[in-house]
Amino acid sequence: MPAHELEIIVPVYNEQDSLFRLRSELDMFIAGCKIPVGVLFVDDGSTDKSLELIRGICVESINYTYISLSENMGLSAAIKAGIDHADSKWIGYIDADLQTSPADFELLFPFINEYELVIGFRHQRKDKFVKRVSSRIANSFRRRVLDDGVRDTGCPLKIIKTDIARNIPFFKGMHRFIPALVQVLGGNVREVPVRHFPRLEGKSKYHLSNRIIHPFLDTLAVYWIKKRIINYHLSEEHKKTD
Repeated sequence: MPAHELEIIVPVYNEQDSLFRLRSELDMFIAGCKIPVGVLFVDDGSTDKSLELIRGICVESINYTYISLSENMGLSAAIKAGIDHADSKWIGYIDADLQTSPADFELLFPFINEYELVIGFRHQRKDKFVKRVSSRIANSFRRRVLDDGVRDTGCPLKIIKTDIARNIPFFKGMHRFIPALVQVLGGNVREVPVRHFPRLEGKSKYHLSNRIIHPFLDTLAVYWIKKRIINYHLSEEHKKTD
């Protein structure tokens, strides 16, 4: 039996300055949560002291575990590694930069039994102007092409049923399309408004090419998957019995 009902994946790449504050907020959330929660750090080949700090956190508390990738593979690979190693009924996801709060997982809880994926919607973004505009353009293009009905697919606050998560087709950049890919697998998605905060520590890993150019190309790839994937449902079945 899994030790936790919810395991929160936290991908980390060079976030040494935010980890102490992140650990404090996660501790408060775990202490007040009504279900057993664990945290799985996924170090994505950090070159600063992030992995050293993660090791210390995991030694100090049984609520924390970690895996470390041998080199920097990108956010989608880190999320996939976390999903592959999580052992829980539900998998949570949050970024290490604390632009969303662990406390807001509580806002998603009322819907996790009814929906395969519950995702936050950052209704008051605190990002810089260029990041907000590029995100708005990419989201608009994605919605028009994929018709997934999701306003903020990139919100780094999600809870997904583990059996669905393990069947998502993974590729570089897929983290932007988790709602659409869940829908491809026949899952239902619910968006919930959550808070958003400015980044206080560290530096954003995003730039124009991975917020505009790559998402456009990846959207077309997901459109192809959506049209070509095989999903079937039986109408009848007869099995021989001894």
